[in-house]
Amino acid sequence: MTASAQAAPAGLDDEAVLLVGHGSRREKSNEQVRELASGMEDRLGVPVDVGFLELAAPSIDEAIAGLAPAVSRVTVVQLSLFAASHVKNDVPLAVERARSAHPDLTLHNGSHLGVHPAIVDLLDDRAAAVEDGLEADRGAEEVAVVLCARGSSDPDANADVHKLARLLYEGRALDRVEACFVGVTEPRLSGALHAVAKHRPDAIVVLPYMLGDGVLTQRIRDRTAEFDAEYPYVDAAAGDPLGTDPRLLDVLCDRWQAARTDSVEMSCDTCKYKVELDGYEEDVGGARAMLRALTHQESHADRESVDDDPHAHDAPAKHVAVCTNQTCAADGAPAVLERLRQAARDSAACDARITRSSCLGRCGDGPMVAVYPDGVWYGGVDESDADRIVSSHLDRERIVSDLVDQTL
Repeated sequence: MTASAQAAPAGLDDEAVLLVGHGSRREKSNEQVRELASGMEDRLGVPVDVGFLELAAPSIDEAIAGLAPAVSRVTVVQLSLFAASHVKNDVPLAVERARSAHPDLTLHNGSHLGVHPAIVDLLDDRAAAVEDGLEADRGAEEVAVVLCARGSSDPDANADVHKLARLLYEGRALDRVEACFVGVTEPRLSGALHAVAKHRPDAIVVLPYMLGDGVLTQRIRDRTAEFDAEYPYVDAAAGDPLGTDPRLLDVLCDRWQAARTDSVEMSCDTCKYKVELDGYEEDVGGARAMLRALTHQESHADRESVDDDPHAHDAPAKHVAVCTNQTCAADGAPAVLERLRQAARDSAACDARITRSSCLGRCGDGPMVAVYPDGVWYGGVDESDADRIVSSHLDRERIVSDLVDQTL
C-alpha cells in the first residue's frame, strides 16, 4: 500500500515537507513542482514547501531557513527521476549545511522517484495514448516502445532506465521495449529507432521519460517525426512526459514515508562514488563527490538562455571553495575568503568564482582552499597566501606547491 492510500500519521503539527525540484528559468517547469507540492500537502495534511537546486528560487537553504522557525522536523523529498549526482551529492550537501545552520531542526533526506510500480503504470498509459493516436492495437499488431531518458554520466542512473524498460515490457502484449537516451550516453534515440525498425513492427511508440515538457521533450518529438517520415512502412509517434499525473504523488508520498522513518536505502553497491566501476575509477571517493557538489551548484549562474542547450554550463573557468566551518573559521578562514575575493576582483586575468563551503573533511589542516576543476586542495592557508593563489594558480595556471595539501 502506498503512503497516499494511508492516513497521515498522527502528531504532524510540528512537521513539514520540502519538495526539491531541479529548477528552471522556464517558470512553467517550476510551477509543475509547486503543483505537485500542493497535491502532496492535500494528501498528507502537512505543510509542503518547494526548494530548487538551481536556476530558480528559493534555494534549498532558503526554503529550510523559512521552515525552521515554524517546525521542529523537515523531511526532504526529491523530485528527481534517478539517483545521479544531484541526488547523491548536491541535495545531501545542502541538507548537511542546513543541519549545521539549524541545529535544533531534525532533517530527514529522502530518495529520488526511482523505479516504482506507479511509474510503470503511468508509462503504460502514456504508451496506450500514443497507440490510440496511431490506431494501433498491441493485442493484434506488433507494437514496440522506445523509452527515451535524458542520459547521465552516472551508470547507476542509466541502468535504472533499462530496468524501467524491462518492467514495462513484462506482462504486457508489447513486441519489445528498448531504452535509449537523448544525450550524454549511448544508445541514442536515433540509433534505437533504427534498431527497432529492423524488426519491422507495425508501430513504434516513443516515450519521453521526462518530468516536464521542455526542450529535450521537443527534441524527442522532432526526431521521432523525422524517423516517421523516413520509414513509411512503420508508424511512429512520441507521447507526453510524466507531467503532474497524480500517480507521481503515490511515489512522492512513499518516498516521504521512507525518509521520515529513516528507511531510505540508496543503491550503494553500484554507486560510482563508492565502488570502482570500469571506466569510472577516477570518480571514487567522498572528497570527489563533495567537490563536485560544491562546484555544480554555481555552474548555471551565468546563463541567460536555456533555449538552445538546456544543460550547458557557462560557469567561470575555476571555482574556489573555502572551508569556513568551525575549525577553519577559528584559524582565519573568513579573512582568507575575503582576501581571495579581493585579489580576484583586482586581477584582470582571473576567471573564478570564490565561495564559502561547509567542512571539506580536513579538520586541523586548514584553512582549506579547494580549486576546481583542477582538484587541487591547499591547506594551512593564511591571508597572505591568498594573493599567491590568485596570481599564480588562478591567473597563470601555476600551482602553489608549498601550500598543496592534496590533489584529486
